[in-house]
Amino acid sequence: MPHPPQIKIPATYMRGGTSKGVFFRLQDLPERCQQAGPARDALLLRVIGSPDPYGKQIDGMGGATSSTSKTVILAKSERAEHDVDYLFGQVSIDKAFVDWSGNCGNLSAAVGAFAISAGLVDAARIPHTGHCTVRIWQANIGKTIIAHVPLVNGEVQETGDFELDGVTFPAAEVQLEFLDPADEGEGDGGGSMFPSCNLVDDLEVAGVGTLKVTMINAGIPTIFVNADAIGYNGTELQDAINGDAKALAMFETIRAHGALRMGLIKSLDEAASRQHTPKIAFVAPPQSYAASSGKQVAASDVDLLVRALSMGKLHHAMMGTAAVAIGTAAAIPGTLVNLAAGGGPRNAVRFGHPSGTLRVGAEAAQVGGEWRVTKAIMSRSARVLMEGWVRVPGDSF
Repeated sequence: MPHPPQIKIPATYMRGGTSKGVFFRLQDLPERCQQAGPARDALLLRVIGSPDPYGKQIDGMGGATSSTSKTVILAKSERAEHDVDYLFGQVSIDKAFVDWSGNCGNLSAAVGAFAISAGLVDAARIPHTGHCTVRIWQANIGKTIIAHVPLVNGEVQETGDFELDGVTFPAAEVQLEFLDPADEGEGDGGGSMFPSCNLVDDLEVAGVGTLKVTMINAGIPTIFVNADAIGYNGTELQDAINGDAKALAMFETIRAHGALRMGLIKSLDEAASRQHTPKIAFVAPPQSYAASSGKQVAASDVDLLVRALSMGKLHHAMMGTAAVAIGTAAAIPGTLVNLAAGGGPRNAVRFGHPSGTLRVGAEAAQVGGEWRVTKAIMSRSARVLMEGWVRVPGDSF
C-alpha cells in the first residue's frame, strides 16, 4: 500500500525566555494551513508530536512539557504602527487540540529577533548596531508588545551575559514592554481588568471549600490564591506538586471554578478544552528556599513567592504572561499578590519561583474609580537553536 511522502516546511526552533517553540512565517505554511482551522491545527499537532498517549512527544519537536509544546506563526503586519503579527498556539501533549486562547510571554522574547531575521521588519527600521524596536501585534489577545532587540553589525545579537533563572546559559538581554496588558473584553467586569470588579473574591470550589482569590485579566487571565489556604508554603518545587495526582486535580478544580467565575467558560466541563487559560497560581510572603538548580534564594532577595501551573502542571520557572499578571496585581494595593508582597503601592516586584527569581515592573493608576495599567516591563533572552525545515507526513493535515 503506497503512502504519501513527507513534506518539508521552513521553520526555526527557538528558545524564548524559559520556553522553546517552533516558529513559522505564515507565508511558508501550506496554503490550506495559512488560515485558522482544522488543517492548521492538525499540522501543528503533527509537527510537535501530539496527541501522544505516552506523554513524551517522541515523534515530533515537542519536549513533553507545557514550556516546550509550543508553536508560533508570524506575518508582516498591515496594522498601523506595528511591524509583525504574532500568533501563538499552545499544543496539548496528550490530546488532539491546539489552544489559541492566550499569549506566551516567554516566546514573545524571541518574536522580535525572528521577525528581523525573517525579513518581516522593514530594513529602514533596523539599525546597524544598537537596539531595534520591534512593534508586535499579539493576535491571540489583541495587544501590543514592544521588543527591544540588540543588534551588532546588522545581525541580531544572541550571546551575552544576561542571566535568567530557569535558563542554564547566559545570553543577550531583550527588554519587553507589554502595553495596556489588561484584557478588558471578557468576564462580567464591564471593562475592568478584574472580571468581578473586586480585588479579592470568595470563590466556592466544590470539594475544596471557599477560597480567597484575586482574579485578574492582565498578561493572561490568572487566578491567585494564598498558598497557606491550600496547604502549601510557597517554596514548593515541581516534584512536590506534579508527583501528586490529588494536588493536580485540586488545582484543576480551582482553575475551572475560577474560569467560570471570570466568564471565560460557560460550564465547568469546558475547562478541559481551555487548558492554556486561565492560569492558576499561589502566593506567599518571602522566605528562604533552595531553587531547583540548588541555588539558595534568601527571603531578603524577594518581595514574595509565587508558584504557577501551566497546562495542568507546576511550571519549572514562571510563564512570561503570568509574570505580567503578577507585576500588575502587585502594583495594585489590596490584591492577594500585593498583600503577600507586604502591601502598599509599588511599581516593581521581585518574586521567587521554582528556578530562582524574576523582576517585573508595572505602571498602575486609578482612572474614574477603575484600575488601569499602562504597561508591564520585564527582561528575557532568546536565541535560535536550529533552523531549516521541519518534516511531516503529507497526509497528516
